Amino acid sequence: MKSRRQIIVMVVALLLSFSPLTSAYDQPLAESYESYFEPFKGKATGKAMQQMPIPKFVLEVRSGSDFYLIDIRTPAESSIVGLTLPGTVAIPMNQLFRAENLARIPTDRKVVVTCKAGHRGMAVTTALRHIGFSNVYNLKGGVMALIKHLNPKTAAVKK
Repeated sequence: MKSRRQIIVMVVALLLSFSPLTSAYDQPLAESYESYFEPFKGKATGKAMQQMPIPKFVLEVRSGSDFYLIDIRTPAESSIVGLTLPGTVAIPMNQLFRAENLARIPTDRKVVVTCKAGHRGMAVTTALRHIGFSNVYNLKGGVMALIKHLNPKTAAVKK
């Protein structure tokens, strides 16, 4: 006959096997993120995050670099302060991962994602890179940082 302790251990083990704790997360998805975030260590973290600083972005615009800019802000946000640079599309964050919108994202040139302050952009660029877009960068600080940076001197295109 089993001891009381053995019975308690078996009952607890049985209860735990049905507990939400054992399936609290998607293990294969967690492993895919573990692999994705492997290069994010030490000094390499900043580069691995693929943040594009505002001065670099402005320099690329001024030099005529061929990039694709995705504004992921809501239609209400982008209707008040819109981006009119060539190669800019407005695809709200909640619509970006639809198959027809993913198909619009080029793989042969740099893609820059922007939002108001960079937080949503970081989430979206991380997700896009995780599903296979290696050419995607987040505009660090978003539209707000761009507006703060711009003035007649920094915005002027040199001829």
